[in-house]
Amino acid sequence: MSDFAVNDASKVSSEQSPWPVSRLSATLKDWIERLGYLWIEGELASIKIGPSNMFGELRDLQQENSVSIHSWSVAKIPADLKQGDRVLALIKPAFWPKGGKLTMQVVEMRKVGLGELLERIERLRAQLTLEGLTAIERKQPLPFLPNKIGLITGKDSDAEKDVLQNAKLRWPDVQFRVIHTLVQGEKAAPEVIAAIQTLDADPEVDVIIIARGGGSFLDLMVFSDENLVRTAANAKTPIVSAIGHENDRPVLDDVADLRASTPTDAAKRVVPDVEEERHKLSQSLQRIRLRVADYVSSQASLIEQLRSRPILANPHSFIESQELELSRWLGAIRDRLSQQLDREELGLSHLRQQVRSLSPQSTLDRGYSVVRDAAGHVISDADKVAAGTKLQVRLAKGELAVVAEAKSKSSK
Repeated sequence: MSDFAVNDASKVSSEQSPWPVSRLSATLKDWIERLGYLWIEGELASIKIGPSNMFGELRDLQQENSVSIHSWSVAKIPADLKQGDRVLALIKPAFWPKGGKLTMQVVEMRKVGLGELLERIERLRAQLTLEGLTAIERKQPLPFLPNKIGLITGKDSDAEKDVLQNAKLRWPDVQFRVIHTLVQGEKAAPEVIAAIQTLDADPEVDVIIIARGGGSFLDLMVFSDENLVRTAANAKTPIVSAIGHENDRPVLDDVADLRASTPTDAAKRVVPDVEEERHKLSQSLQRIRLRVADYVSSQASLIEQLRSRPILANPHSFIESQELELSRWLGAIRDRLSQQLDREELGLSHLRQQVRSLSPQSTLDRGYSVVRDAAGHVISDADKVAAGTKLQVRLAKGELAVVAEAKSKSSK
């Protein structure tokens, strides 16, 4: 076994080799003194400052932890410190072996001023902006008429009364799920965070209001707590911040989906006014009636105009006018055909006269005749006809059958 292991084992107490109390006290004193000087921050749970010393208790800002503090010199400790102040302290942990008491020797203490708190808030605000948690496009729209409203506020507070009363005045059937929490002090942030998570997990809650009726800057510090603000920013349910403080607004206002100036304003922004909605509905119905009446009137006027037109006053007038027009055209066509027929008839008559004048019949009518042989050939030379030849003589009226005689000498 190495020397280190042996030495380390010798420091461990056991049933066979227990430590005396003095050794325990000395060991604790040695370990604690190794911490040296430390800067810590907390809230003064109590403090008593004398001419040359100070005694008090410093409480953690988030959890139920506290330590005793004391100082044998008050030169660097403000005389106006009081219970509830938030302070920074340079301390040296000390353990008193004789009484087994742990105390914190304060070397220097100063109040955390508004300037420093504001600087922290602005740094947080800038960081959240850089992460996009304050961007407008992340803001969720509020439902027109929420099924149920979650309300986080102080018990029996004016803020609670303002939200409930004004919401019910605007919409009597509105429903709430109220969770009471502390709204200031170091214990408030965890309670508000838990309330947000509870309401955000409730499927019936459509919007969450975080309300407080104003207060001093320090009173509202809880609503700039980073954990609380990030919880609100990551909530799936729309969140309305109604802290009621115009100046030095808390960071919650930046990440909330809607910032209301007061709890009353939050109630007005979250639920519609039933009377106003009824009035809007009445106006809409009136506009619809007027539009319908105007449309019906315009259509009736149009129908009346159509009915007053001649074509609709006497539907047969169109047919009659077309009939007259058709008759006129038919008459014109008949006239032109008649004129054309007359002209053609006159021309035909002239042609007929010409044909008649050139017709063999007209020659026959003047006393001439046509002589043909049995073969139908016209005889134009008597010398070519032998005596006894049968001939046909065509007269103006009828025909004669003759026989050619011998020609006399005188005829030659």
